[in-house]
Amino acid sequence: MQGVVDGFATILLVIAVGALVAQLGVVDETGRKVLSRVAFSVASPALMVVVVSGADVGRLFTGYVAAVTAGLLVVTVTYLALARFVLHRDLTGAVTGLLSTGYVNAGNLGLPVAAYVLGDAALMAPVLLLQMLVLQPIAIGLLDRAAADRRPSLLRLLTVPFRNPITVGALVGLLLNLSGLVLPTALGNPLALVADMAVPTMLLAFGVSLRLGPMPGRGSSLPELGVITVLKTLVQPATALLVAGPVLGLPGPEVLAATVISALPTAQNVFVLVARYDSGRSLLTARDAISVTTLVSIPVMVGVSALLS
Repeated sequence: MQGVVDGFATILLVIAVGALVAQLGVVDETGRKVLSRVAFSVASPALMVVVVSGADVGRLFTGYVAAVTAGLLVVTVTYLALARFVLHRDLTGAVTGLLSTGYVNAGNLGLPVAAYVLGDAALMAPVLLLQMLVLQPIAIGLLDRAAADRRPSLLRLLTVPFRNPITVGALVGLLLNLSGLVLPTALGNPLALVADMAVPTMLLAFGVSLRLGPMPGRGSSLPELGVITVLKTLVQPATALLVAGPVLGLPGPEVLAATVISALPTAQNVFVLVARYDSGRSLLTARDAISVTTLVSIPVMVGVSALLS
């Protein structure tokens, strides 16, 4: 229990520092973008190479991944049914809601939570791969079809995962792990040094974004936002908890991992993805879902960790 408290305290304090430097004008929106780009394109891929290459691969693909997947399936199917019969969303809007409901923030917030609360950043690797290899290509295919009224090219779908640096880092780390290759010291030490700045950089950028980000609820549908928030922050972790615990009978640490990972908020790159296809209601939905689920999910994750640890 004390480790969970210390882990969340560390995360929240660094986020608070990010919000403070934004308030004081030390870092503006341009600075936030620089921090985010460095974390996303440089430090986080290095972190994935380091942690996945040295992880126990058998432990990474155990029952907690099945529980996380079950939570994802339940909330996305539920949202799609509501989008079709209750909310009456078009294809672009439905895909936006699907991503907002099921696509967890495995990078900016997930990696720090896995490292400091769950005790192993490598636990996020299977979730990153699931989202980038399966969920995002499906979403892009549907968005392409809605925007152009035609099927997307197979090449575009196959190359989607390799355009995300964090996913590439996880795949490189997995390849090193399975092959038994060890990086030479001249390469491994600087890689580890860059990897060490991933978590603090992500958390600082996250804190800055909370301070400088727009207020939610202006322009998006409040009923839809409510549906997304409930499904993302409550139903998804509850489903993962049920599957990991009573259904699969997993050990305590895996139940905790599945539940906390499923309680992560909507990923920020959902906004970036939707922005390529829509500048209206769908974009506002993505923006507000990220803001609201972030605010709600943090106390949910703290509460879940306190109960299950």
